[in-house]
Amino acid sequence: MKTFWIIVSALCGVAAVLLVLLRDDYEKAFIAATVGAVAWFLSYRVRLRQTLAATDKTDETDADIDDEQS
Repeated sequence: MKTFWIIVSALCGVAAVLLVLLRDDYEKAFIAATVGAVAWFLSYRVRLRQTLAATDKTDETDADIDDEQS
């Protein structure tokens, strides 16, 4: 899912640049850039959730080992 949002973000960025350079349509370029920024934040959120899930799993494993040693 992370890759999907990165691709959407990049495509929206390219679309925004093309809208400004080729058509001088700043309103549509702003919308495309905003959607691209939102897509980037969604990809960042997905990565953060994966990292936190891995950290939580590691913490649970460490707690189980500590309980066994006591």
